[in-house]
Amino acid sequence: MLDYNFPKHWPSADELPDSDETPVDNELQELIPGLLKAILLILWGERMDWFFGIDMGLYHHPEKPPIVPDAFLSLGVQRFYDEELRPSYVVWEEKVMPSFVLEVVSPTPRKEYTAKLEEYQRLGVLYYVIYSSRRRRKPRLEVYKLVNGSYELQPENLVWMPEIGLGIGCERGNYSGVTREWLYWYDADGKRYLTPEEQVKESAQRLQQESQRAQQESQRAQQESQRADRLAERLRELGIDPDNIN
Repeated sequence: MLDYNFPKHWPSADELPDSDETPVDNELQELIPGLLKAILLILWGERMDWFFGIDMGLYHHPEKPPIVPDAFLSLGVQRFYDEELRPSYVVWEEKVMPSFVLEVVSPTPRKEYTAKLEEYQRLGVLYYVIYSSRRRRKPRLEVYKLVNGSYELQPENLVWMPEIGLGIGCERGNYSGVTREWLYWYDADGKRYLTPEEQVKESAQRLQQESQRAQQESQRAQQESQRADRLAERLRELGIDPDNIN
């Protein structure tokens, strides 16, 4: 596990490089984490105690280069510091190691299943998630949990992470106009949280249904008024004043 008693003279985030100038070589490495973050921004919109980083340098020692996961999630940290946001994530400043790290495997694997796994395990990242859409014989999604200092592969395709309060899994869906398998967040009952587009569509459908119900109520009220008018007219024809009926 990582020792958080860091020396005070270690450099701050402002003093460390915020980019390794390595381009993202796979569009999915941007879109998959982007979808997860977009869902969180709605799901946890009122919370300010979390941070989800995408392709951001994760500094764990000033004399070592940063790790750059495709995405990571930290709990118990400030969501925003100021309008400039974070240039990078510096563990000795944050005092919190990410609880969740995601690596989306590019066409050429980059040690996601070996060296990176060992590094995240050494640092004490609680959940390490690897997704490879090109896998055929093995699961495309693997979730590792740190147990007694070692990673254990979780057997399910949908894994509930109680320490985070989220589940992670994959299924086919549509995002950014692309229909394929995506990673999603789930609740404790295995129900998938909606994407922003799905939430907008659901809200529009709800508003339409409410409008239809209001229109139906208005029509029923109009029909009742017409029936009352016809009854009053009939009573008048019979010589009865409907306004004086007790």
